Amino acid sequence: MTEQHQEHERQEHRFERGTDGPKVIVAGVDGSDSSMRAAAYAGGLARRQGALLALVYVQPVMTAGAALGAPVAETTDEIAEELVQHVREAAERVKGIFDVRWEFHTFHGDPFNGLVKAADELKADAVVVGASEQAGHRIIGSVAVRLVKAGRWPVTVVP
Repeated sequence: MTEQHQEHERQEHRFERGTDGPKVIVAGVDGSDSSMRAAAYAGGLARRQGALLALVYVQPVMTAGAALGAPVAETTDEIAEELVQHVREAAERVKGIFDVRWEFHTFHGDPFNGLVKAADELKADAVVVGASEQAGHRIIGSVAVRLVKAGRWPVTVVP
């Protein structure tokens, strides 16, 4: 087997993003207004492209909160359940008019690393997130800015 043939074999089995339009669009959701607008925008993209919409909620892991006795895991589980219920209700309202394939995924960790892990595991072709609503992110950088700087997927930031 020639070296050129071996390289061709490796490339054939490698995952390729965006060849015929996006197949998976990841949208980060956390219940904020901007994340819900991002989910709606991503839903429109997924519908027009015939792509899967993967809604991702990253449950924060707060060791300090747990040490103080705060029921962090219970609270974030409730948020995830509320988000899934909200998405189901919205999907039911537009059924037949706005059909889109969607899945809901929960990852644990900080939002940036959780979305990176989700996009990698789900083989995302694009990532859509809401603009940060926190003033401190202007100084240290928002999740959206960090995703753009990672340069691994097209990232759309919805205001």
